[in-house]
Amino acid sequence: MRVLVADDHDLVRETIAAFLEREGFDEVQMASTLDEALAATKVATSFDLVLIDYDMPGMNGLEGLKRMMAANAGHPVALMSGAASTTVAEQALAMGAAGFVPKTLGSRSMVAAARFMIAGETFAPMSMMKKDIAKKDLLLSPREVDVLRGICEGKSNKEIARDHDLQEVTVKLHVKTMSRKLGAKNRTHAAMIARDRNLV
Repeated sequence: MRVLVADDHDLVRETIAAFLEREGFDEVQMASTLDEALAATKVATSFDLVLIDYDMPGMNGLEGLKRMMAANAGHPVALMSGAASTTVAEQALAMGAAGFVPKTLGSRSMVAAARFMIAGETFAPMSMMKKDIAKKDLLLSPREVDVLRGICEGKSNKEIARDHDLQEVTVKLHVKTMSRKLGAKNRTHAAMIARDRNLV
């Protein structure tokens, strides 16, 4: 798996790259400006995932995200930020970003989110979910809410099962029933529906 981490803060960029390399990502390249990131895609053709900072030089808001998505030839590009608003995050996802990744995300969650997005899923942190996610009109059980929270954190069924001391087959069942209640086709669709219903 080849990843490009683009951020103008040296410590943030190098720390995220170190997380990914330690977890077995084949190649992790770094850039500190949008121009450097775009140049990297010309040399490498495309990356399995690009993590790009919202406030990095050259970004010009979400215009930089749009340019990076075009340069990465259809492969996932996710927006990172330490301060961007929920509105910015929602706009990025609506544009087709693979996810919105807060810089405050823990190392395990960061790695899980990267794998999640490379697999073709859309990542949004649980902090974007409203506290009343289990509103009565959704009829989600507390356990289904736990599973949805895990999905939004980029965790696999196995990881969710471990976190809640469940069997993986039980988690799969919860995903199935939760998706049916939400009218969702899959895990990603379930998270998107939650956002559309103003729960995120």
